[in-house]
Amino acid sequence: MVLTVAASQFTVGWTNDLLDADRDATVGRTDKPLASGALGRRTVAVAAAVAAIATVALALTTNPAAAFCAIVALVSALLYDWPLKSTAVSVLPYAISFGALPAFVVLALPGAPAPPAWLVAAAALLGAGAHFANVLPDFADDARTGVRGLPHRLGPAGSRAAAVGLLIAATVTLVLGPPGPPTGVGLAAVVAAVVIFILAWHLGRADERAGARPVAAFRAVLLVALIDVVLLVTSGRLV
Repeated sequence: MVLTVAASQFTVGWTNDLLDADRDATVGRTDKPLASGALGRRTVAVAAAVAAIATVALALTTNPAAAFCAIVALVSALLYDWPLKSTAVSVLPYAISFGALPAFVVLALPGAPAPPAWLVAAAALLGAGAHFANVLPDFADDARTGVRGLPHRLGPAGSRAAAVGLLIAATVTLVLGPPGPPTGVGLAAVVAAVVIFILAWHLGRADERAGARPVAAFRAVLLVALIDVVLLVTSGRLV
């Protein structure tokens, strides 16, 4: 499972950098080896292809149902890289790929039941929220290079609102989804997520007024995602 997910991440990341090399060069992304010329495109293309083949091969070592979920997640993520990144449905690959990930993990476990709907829904909400927050620091660069996904159409304020709503919904789903009453830890996690996003909202507005890259929302997403992972692991309940 670990190797499958790692290989899929290599595939998607390298493919994304390959497709965005010209855009990254245009906006001066010196942290990108392809944009700076430190790495050849053919090398990255071959590496991405090998990683894609490895993803499928590794996934098939589990079982057909789990492998199907892993392949769906990979194909969906690659469709985001091209051509959906600049469309009004750019959020769909994030929701599909994130939702398929826990389904793959659960199905790959020997004798495990089918993944519960709340688990897949929470992961999909987390992925959709991450998409809106992930774009926030890059609005200016994306405008220069013609990227117009759903977050760009909603604008910074709309994207912040979407990210906050979706990620809080993911946290609530993880708290209320498992059988039994919500725990005190779960309720505290919901409160913490709300407080984190209130702070991130105000910090993001301050960044915009100062002309700085609005990274507060993205950092908030990482923190709430960590909270959600802890909720999932500590719940220990799937059905």
